[in-house]
Amino acid sequence: MRLQHLTNRLAIIALLAPVLCRAAEQPLPAPLEGVDVIEKLGRNVDLDLQFTAENGYQVPLSSFFHSGKPVILNLVYYTCPMLCNLVLNGQMAAMKDVAWTAGNEFEVVTISIDPNDNFDIARKKKALYLEEYGKAGANWHFLIDYKGNVKTLAEQVGFRYRWDEQQKQFAHAAAIMFLTPDGHISRYLYGVKFKPRDVRLALSEASEGKLGTAGDKFLLFCFHYDAEARSYVPFARNIMRAGGIAIVLILGSVLTLLWRWERKYRTPLSDHLVTVK
Repeated sequence: MRLQHLTNRLAIIALLAPVLCRAAEQPLPAPLEGVDVIEKLGRNVDLDLQFTAENGYQVPLSSFFHSGKPVILNLVYYTCPMLCNLVLNGQMAAMKDVAWTAGNEFEVVTISIDPNDNFDIARKKKALYLEEYGKAGANWHFLIDYKGNVKTLAEQVGFRYRWDEQQKQFAHAAAIMFLTPDGHISRYLYGVKFKPRDVRLALSEASEGKLGTAGDKFLLFCFHYDAEARSYVPFARNIMRAGGIAIVLILGSVLTLLWRWERKYRTPLSDHLVTVK
């Protein structure tokens, strides 16, 4: 009876899986076309690029790269209504559980992709996150764009974003990058929550100049709230994609287990035959 009940449920899942997968394969909304992270492991970023620091003065990117110190790089914007804060919060939470301290064993450089962000808001962001981070002697750099250099840097690290004029927001993905002390891209991590172990290993690899392997890209997009759908549609699309793939994988695993169970426990036909002498 239980087996029949399970079989019925699996049949329903099997019918739904193709529908979910087809939904996941639908093209991105037009405003999100071109938004992506193209991994460029081993690529060297231009450390001569200038940005404006929290004090209003221009500094080269090289100011934050020192011998033996890896760098975590964020590309966000400070007036972002949603995803950027989630990425920064998730990164900070992971950094809290890492034995190393930002500003000592490694550097953290967050740069706004919005040319309208000013150094005053960068200064406030820095104060807020350093207070929440709470480690003595820590430092975390919050910079703003200078003469469009953030576009050059974004292209070098493969962080592709775009401005949506109608919604007055940037569409972008959720990712952080790890760079070696000499400015080579070592690893990418994706999402809004990061495992401290992953961050620690990525920092350790980058500090030694090692290049990580390509990561699993599960991109969350920062975009406008869809009043008609009453949800953040791009988020739903990613969840649908993940749900469709997960269902297919689970379905395949369960069916394999049932097939093995049946082979192991079914009674051979010969056991039911009566031998006539």
